[in-house]
Amino acid sequence: MTHPPGATPVIRFDTVGSTNAEALAAIGGPAPCWFVAERQTGGRGRRGRPWTSEPGNLYASLLLVDAGPAARQPELCFVAALALYDAVRAVTGIDPLRIGLKWPNDVMIDSAKLAGILLEGTALPGGRMATVIGFGVNCAHHPADTPYGAIDLSGAGYPTEPPAMLAALDAAMRHRLAEWARGEGFADIREAWLMRASGVGKPVTVRLGERQSEGIFEALDFSGAMVLRRPDGVRETISAGDVFPSPRASV
Repeated sequence: MTHPPGATPVIRFDTVGSTNAEALAAIGGPAPCWFVAERQTGGRGRRGRPWTSEPGNLYASLLLVDAGPAARQPELCFVAALALYDAVRAVTGIDPLRIGLKWPNDVMIDSAKLAGILLEGTALPGGRMATVIGFGVNCAHHPADTPYGAIDLSGAGYPTEPPAMLAALDAAMRHRLAEWARGEGFADIREAWLMRASGVGKPVTVRLGERQSEGIFEALDFSGAMVLRRPDGVRETISAGDVFPSPRASV
């Protein structure tokens, strides 16, 4: 375990199945703690999708214990997205016009996905929660077989080594978690997310398992859910789904 003064401890691996799985298996040990690997053989994204995990990118999972009430855990996806946005800006100095956030927690550069963020958790005795936030950040390369465009920092013109990205991400996560304040500060997190968001006020398609909805991404409610105004005028509140631009949507 290694960490500079003030930083979160880090446990490093050469190759693992999944850093999220390693972090979940370590519940009961020290926390917060990062679990970082050079390569993953069983990396996964949301909804169990595989995540390409070859060397050169950052694969890191942060284990948190009792970070906030169980009911507020979904808000951590916005905390994580903001922290990664902050870290990328800090490391690269990228023009803010090139980088944005796509609901709920995708960091986009030039409208292409830069990273995967996966939250998993488990209940602990006494009503506490253990939460793992996994980050797969495309530093040197990106997958080609994604349902929407992907990008890496090197290809975007900002070669970045994974250790530098981890150091910036750790600092940003500590800052945003303090701002979130176990959920008491989510209004500030929500406002900061909206200031960096892409797609709000625009037509989108949201894939929801076996069905999909189209409409205008009208707002983010106070729990972080998307408010979608469908062509029939009905407002639909969506807590989870995959969002794509949809020029066909109209009201």
